[in-house]
Order: sequence, then structure tokens, then C-alpha cells
Amino acid sequence: MISTFFDHELKAFWRSKNTGKSIAVKVVMGVLILILFLYVLLFGVLLDEILGAMFPEENLTIAFCGIILVYFLSDLLMRMQLQELPTLKVQPYLHLPVKRNSVVGYLALTALLSFFNLWPIIILGPFIIKVILPASGAGVTVAFIISIIALALFNNYLALYIKRKANLNGWIFLIAGGILALITCGDYLWHIYSLKAISYLFFGNLILKPYLVLLPIVLAVAIYYVNFYYLKGNLYLEELSSKKEDAKSSTEIPFLGRFGQVGDLVANEVKLILRNKRPRSALIMGLLFMFYGLIFYTNPKMGEGFKVFVGMFMTGIFIINYGQFMFSWQAGHFDGILVSKVKFTDFLKAKYLLFNIVSTVAFILTTPYVYFGWRTVMIHFVMYLWNLGINTTIVLYFANRNYKRIDLSKGASFNWEGVGASQLLLSFPLILFPYLVYLPFKYLGYTDAGLAVLAVIGVAFIITRDFWIKKLDQDFQTKRFKIAEGFRNK
Repeated sequence: MISTFFDHELKAFWRSKNTGKSIAVKVVMGVLILILFLYVLLFGVLLDEILGAMFPEENLTIAFCGIILVYFLSDLLMRMQLQELPTLKVQPYLHLPVKRNSVVGYLALTALLSFFNLWPIIILGPFIIKVILPASGAGVTVAFIISIIALALFNNYLALYIKRKANLNGWIFLIAGGILALITCGDYLWHIYSLKAISYLFFGNLILKPYLVLLPIVLAVAIYYVNFYYLKGNLYLEELSSKKEDAKSSTEIPFLGRFGQVGDLVANEVKLILRNKRPRSALIMGLLFMFYGLIFYTNPKMGEGFKVFVGMFMTGIFIINYGQFMFSWQAGHFDGILVSKVKFTDFLKAKYLLFNIVSTVAFILTTPYVYFGWRTVMIHFVMYLWNLGINTTIVLYFANRNYKRIDLSKGASFNWEGVGASQLLLSFPLILFPYLVYLPFKYLGYTDAGLAVLAVIGVAFIITRDFWIKKLDQDFQTKRFKIAEGFRNK
């Protein structure tokens, strides 16, 4: 049955309208992955020399055993961000006499076809063969290799389980990331324990007691069956959405309920963001950009002009990162939006409200930068106003010229779906416009006046927002069928 699934996947690929484009993308990705593979292989071959330089006073084997756990924690973090979920269009098989175990088994098998499962062997394998094999013999070497493979599989299925759970509840992903952050801080920041010592506690003893290899094997098998039974229990799509809490109205977010239909649309979009990988990645990247100021503000050589740039990015990164693919996020049901009773002006107002909320939260999160002076926070506030007034309008203007659909189920890593000329053109006004206003005043020695003009322009656009919404609506009416046609092309 697995070979049948694989045959169907191949036929679906070759019969797709975008087969040529898909092949071109896969060729480019293959070349990039090959280059990365060679770099990783070189790193693995030279790992003994690298460890010798990093820990000159330690035995190489002790240093190696101490870094393995640290490596797999970083590997898990990377998998959570970059590894794609294996997919299969199960709907055609649900009414056929196909066992659910076969479908779930296929998904479990294809989950092994990830380059992340090769990296541990490529990075750690050469050291095991070069150092541990001559010193400890073949039995210990085999135990080490099996342990590395088992831990790689454990990370593989654990990351997939977290991402599948996060598709239903976005907080799961944040909680898992928070746990990894706490584990890291417990060692490197708070010094409560030593990950290196814990790692050596197992792998150092593995040299003396090779039967300890059973522990990672048991962990790998256990997390495999956790995945297997979770998928088997949720294979039918209606089972995932038939729970009582999923039937709640979008106005279940009390704050948004006061905005009426606009609030309903925002609530639905919040759910879209939290339940799908690529838009959720845009939100997570926005949170990570809150630390962007530490790169510039700790460097005394960076002048105030950089604060304008950094302030715009930190308070508006969600507008830029998420907004550049507007309205592609709704590509799958865009035809339904066109024929629904929802006014497009309300649809636009919902976008403005979403941007307002997220940017306001982002500005609040940047207030600790007052440590670098009150003027820093003032610049952030000026660029916050600029983002709400100018950048939101620019983003929605270019949204009317975006005809490329996005598959929400795909991750953001190495994914160029939806990227087109509109994204390239959009970056120019977003970055250049504030400097076209600010720099003339700066060179004349009136930096405060330049900031004031930026704030006034931002406020002016906010006050006249209804006018710009009307203009955007008129522009959309001339392009709506072309946008819908573009979103239908898969």
C-alpha cells in the first residue's frame, strides 16, 4: 500500500499545472542543499581538530561526549523552525477500503526522508570513526552510532508531534520554544546545572556500558508510537473540527467583539495565523525582531539614523513580514470572500485593525529600550505612528497587485511560494520613504524637526484612513477578478 501512495504522489506531481516551476525550484534547492551538505561534511571531518582547539585541556572523547546533548537540543530547535510536516491528501482514501494504519504508516515513513536526519550522522559520525573506534573498539562504536541515529529519530518525531499539536493550538509551539529557552538559560545564564556534564553522564558511561544504547532506542520507539496513535486518532478531518469548542463564534475574543463585523474578520485572521505554519512563522519572526535593537544600540558607532530604521522594523516587522503576502493568506477561500456579504471596506478595515493591534503590542515590547535613553523610545513611537499611517497603506496598496497564492500548510523555510515582483517593489517604499523625509532635516542639523515631520505625516494618514480605505477599495474593484484568477492557479 505504501508503494501505491508513493505512486499516487508522483502522478500528482507530474500532472500538476506548475510541474515545470516545481522542478526548477527543486533543482535550485538541490544545489543549495548539496553545497550545505559539503560544508557540514567538512565540519564533521574536522570536528576532532575543532574540539581540540576549543577544549585544549580536555580529553577529546570527554569533550565530544559533553557536546552531544547540546547539539541535539539545538537540532530540535532547528527542526521546530525548519522541518516540514510530511503530508498526504487523505480525502480521496477516506471512502475507500484503505486501512488507517497504512495511511499513518506512510506518513511516518516519509517523515524519515528529511535531511535533518542525516546531519547528526554526517557531523558526529567521522569523529566516532576517527577517535572512538581506535580507542574503544567496534562494539562501543556501534553503540555510539545507534545512539546518534536513535536520538536523531527521537528529535524527528518529537518536532513533528509538537508542530502537529501547534497546528491546532499555536500556544503549544510557544510553550515548547519557552521550555527549550529555559533549559538553555538554566545552564548558560543561571548556571543551575551543566548540560555538558549531563551529556557526559550518559555518553561517557556508554563507553563502559554499551548496553545503555537501549535508552535512546526506547525513547525513539516511544515517540514514534505517540505520533502514530495521534495521527491515527485524528486522521479524519472532521474529527479535528467537530469538538464543541471549535464551534464557537469568532467573537469569542472579547476585545474584538466590540468592533462588530470588522472584529469578527480580525478574530478569524488571528486563528488563521495561529493555526497555520507560514503565517505563524511571520508572527514568531516578529517576536524575535524585538531583540533587533541590541545589535545596533550596543554599538556606539551606530548613529541616530539607524534608530529610525531599527524603530521602524521593530514596531512594524509584522506589517512588513506578514503584509507583503496580503491577500495571499486568504487565497484558498478568496472566491468565497468575493461572493460573500462581507464588504471589502470592512475587509480592509480588519487588516488595519490587525496591524494596529500587533504594532501596538510590538511598541510596548520595545519600551525596555529606554535603558538606552528616553529619546530611543521616542523614536520608536514616531516610527510606530509612521507604520500605522504610511506602511499599512503601502502594504495594502501592493496587496491589490499580488496575484500569487500561498499554501498555508507549508512552512516558511526555503519556501518561495507567493514571492513575486510585488514583494520586491514593496521593499523600496517601505525602507526609503522615511529616510526621504528624515535625512534632509538631519543634514541641515534639524533632526528633531525631521522626527516631528515623520510623526505628523503618520498621524495625518491615520486621521484620513477612511479616505485611503475608499481609494484602496476602488483600486481593488478594478483588479479583483485578476487577483482571484491568480489565486486559483495551484
